[in-house]
Amino acid sequence: MHVAHLSLTDFRSYASVELGLEPGATAFVGPNGQGKTNLVEALGYVATHSSHRVASDAPLVRRGAERAIIRCAVHRDNRRALIELEINPGRANRARLNRSPVSRARDVVGLLRTVLFAPEDLALSKGDPSERRRFLDDLLVARAPRFAGVRADYDRVLKQRGALLRTAAQARRGSRSARRKESDTAFAAAGAGDVLSTLEVWDAHLAKHGAELLRARLELIEALRPLVAGAYAALAPASAPATLAYRSTLSTGGDADEGGPEGEIAGERGSFDTQTLSTDLGKTLEERLRERLIEVRQSELERGVTLVGPHRDDLILGLGDLPARGYASHGESWSFALALRLAAYDLLRADGGDPVLILDDVFAELDSQRRRRLAEIVAPAEQVLITAAVPDDVPHELTGARFDVAEGSVTRVR
Repeated sequence: MHVAHLSLTDFRSYASVELGLEPGATAFVGPNGQGKTNLVEALGYVATHSSHRVASDAPLVRRGAERAIIRCAVHRDNRRALIELEINPGRANRARLNRSPVSRARDVVGLLRTVLFAPEDLALSKGDPSERRRFLDDLLVARAPRFAGVRADYDRVLKQRGALLRTAAQARRGSRSARRKESDTAFAAAGAGDVLSTLEVWDAHLAKHGAELLRARLELIEALRPLVAGAYAALAPASAPATLAYRSTLSTGGDADEGGPEGEIAGERGSFDTQTLSTDLGKTLEERLRERLIEVRQSELERGVTLVGPHRDDLILGLGDLPARGYASHGESWSFALALRLAAYDLLRADGGDPVLILDDVFAELDSQRRRRLAEIVAPAEQVLITAAVPDDVPHELTGARFDVAEGSVTRVR
């Protein structure tokens, strides 16, 4: 797989740009702030319908414009697909495939597959659980685009259920203030008596979609484990071995986001493999999720938030017997983040066809040893797109086409 052409209209800093691309390594070189990352960000957006830099679409549209358009021609298995995305902040985005409209923008997800390395990846090993959840879910969608719908359904249910819980929490606080008691009678008297029955309906929906997402994550982690261990060993051979585990709110009291005790990694409380979480006295994941929602019902009504589900789980990264977060050095943290991306690349390639590799200003962050090892690993890829502030930041193993980026213009110089 490779991108043969990229066209941007009112995307980020570009009013208009047209780029012809080819297989092999391509470097975009220029000072910071000139628009190098905007080019590769656009391709990442086509692949995932999200940006690795911002959480909303509004910053992607050039100031003064109402919308942005990304067009890219993708060659895969001797077939060519022209993908067009129209980004409309505050409204539904639109998509076209081979110049014909599709019913939903997410229907073109998966036609372009990318693996993007960026300085922000350090958050995978040092940041909040949300960063690691996003890594897992983005990879799920890249491998099987139908999971874009699963994620959307789960997020929709979570939003509706959260709104109901917030209403219930406010009503309970009001009833306590008025009556000085905490019973369900006072709760009902406050005008929220139907909340509990309505909540049961949303529990069923949350458990259904949550179980599907949770099972997919667990299976994905099983596939990633040996690949991450191998990639990490190649990048940091002197370090302790890299491990992966999954902490679920099915066993952590309903709040994996708040973390567990220091030192908790694979095999200890709250961390599971696929088989452990998938079976428990014959119960399905959906049944277990519904049970846990009932168990934490009072806490949820108190706090006004959903405490159980994949949205509060975490991927636990370990180095030997210790968690990487809090114990890994800066270099080890970088190596772990890179190992996760390399494992994702290997997994997608095993599914069929090399994804496009994007290295956004990564080499400047690495020491010479890790820079060389990463370059050697990714050099055989069908297409590698690199951004760098200066030519010397591009390893010689990745010498190929080069574009200079300055003052809003992109010029091919090699």
